[in-house]
Amino acid sequence: MARTIAKDYEQKRVHILKSAARVFAEQGYDRASMSVLAKECGISKANIYHYYDSKDALLFDVLDSYLKELRNRICEIDLSGLDIKAQLRLVVREILLAYQGADHEHRVQSTAMQALPEQQQKVLRGYQRDLVNFVSEVVAANGDGVFDTDPVRLRETTMSVFGMLNWYYMWQTGADADARERYADLATDLVLGGVHGLSIKP
Repeated sequence: MARTIAKDYEQKRVHILKSAARVFAEQGYDRASMSVLAKECGISKANIYHYYDSKDALLFDVLDSYLKELRNRICEIDLSGLDIKAQLRLVVREILLAYQGADHEHRVQSTAMQALPEQQQKVLRGYQRDLVNFVSEVVAANGDGVFDTDPVRLRETTMSVFGMLNWYYMWQTGADADARERYADLATDLVLGGVHGLSIKP
């Protein structure tokens, strides 16, 4: 007979994912054990195995849930009716707001993803690629044609946007939405100013 799924199964799963992300980020994936993870989640070791049969499965769900939600949130932004500069400003703001409360997941993404099997890494990199491509299109639209024949420069510029945003949590711990929007606007102004500088070079 199949085991009945508890009514609060999904709520507990989300709690496990958040707790595991914190443990992986603070202690390192290699040093974290299922016993430690269960203790941090406030459940028994037997109970955590009801949700995940291995540490690898838990790590994958942490990253899959985080990156899929991030990809969907950004790539589904409605940009209709906005001029190209406003589109970039909105996208950059939304990325930084999406990062709020996800510092641990963000760190685990950069430090532990390589511990997963290649096929799972491929899935996760697909989410990242979708996000980068979406932002790249918005950046390109602001290039006044400067990127049309220079895809390398477009990628460099796009990744520079992420470079300004991805490590924000390292030096602005606990930043609220207002602080994030303010910095996002600064980052957008720097990008627009830099792209304009490229477009007017002799």
